[in-house]
Amino acid sequence: MAPCTETVMQKSALENVVLKQSEPYERIFVWRNVVKISLVHLMALYGCYEYFYSMWQTHIFGTIILIFSGISVTAGAHRLWCHRAYKAKMPLRIFLMIFNCMAAQNDIHEWVRDHRVHHKYSETDADPHNVNRGFFFAHVGWLFLRKHPLVTKKGKAIDCSDVLADPVVRFQMRYYMLLVTLFSFYLPTVIPHYLWGESCWNAFFTVTMLRLVLSLNFTWSVNSFAHLWGTKPFDKDISPVETPWVSFFAVGEGFHNYHHTFPMDYSTSELGWKFNMSTMFIDIMAACGQAYDLKSTPKEIIESRKLRTGDGSRLPNKEYLKVVSKQQG
Repeated sequence: MAPCTETVMQKSALENVVLKQSEPYERIFVWRNVVKISLVHLMALYGCYEYFYSMWQTHIFGTIILIFSGISVTAGAHRLWCHRAYKAKMPLRIFLMIFNCMAAQNDIHEWVRDHRVHHKYSETDADPHNVNRGFFFAHVGWLFLRKHPLVTKKGKAIDCSDVLADPVVRFQMRYYMLLVTLFSFYLPTVIPHYLWGESCWNAFFTVTMLRLVLSLNFTWSVNSFAHLWGTKPFDKDISPVETPWVSFFAVGEGFHNYHHTFPMDYSTSELGWKFNMSTMFIDIMAACGQAYDLKSTPKEIIESRKLRTGDGSRLPNKEYLKVVSKQQG
């Protein structure tokens, strides 16, 4: 396992101050997005009713693909393609790409570009889901509005050549709408019907629409809840926080103060598999030979960072404190 000593993505502090003080811009609604997102949420609400009239096999199937579509975002688009926190062989990349299409959260290239901008210009007007513009904006409102000009400008300057070099990503980009239609809408609807006799009506509103909306909101919660309410054991001067319940639903992405402090760590947490199904998945794939070159942050760097910039909510372990005490003595 490769050590990771890089703690933050490179950015200019002076530039971020300027970005935070940028001029207001005209808010323009993207009504197509407003209508689409509103409709899928209304259909998911009806899916909550249909859930009680669907078969138990449908419940299990829906839960399984909900988990793996979430993992495709967290272990795939996020940790693999965006942060290069580990490497994956072709079969695993194809698997993650397919379920990423099921998640329907933009193609991998676009997701990576937006997320790299988010890290480099976090909580400025160049941040696609700047939490300083409010909870609702950070959660979903950013998709309702045309991007701030700075988001577009800085996004164009982000280097994503490493992502575009992957033929799996290029294939997804080329056939994205067809793949999303197939894997996110058609197959989740017809598989329950043909394999165990579930009605297509029930399957569509539960396995397809309810699953999709849950997956979207679990991911969006990282941008909203995990930037607002929680502890900051690693860096008290940044917005991201540790929110274990978000990590539970977002299969490992709620330990956000850690992640923004050590973005290259494949686990996004110091707690191993605790509330972190994505780390478990990557470890299992590594044991199978599909994932390799996993990057992790050395324990001593984590512990020293807690002492240096943390809020004191999670103190370093006793062994490390003894070492520090001896060094100071």
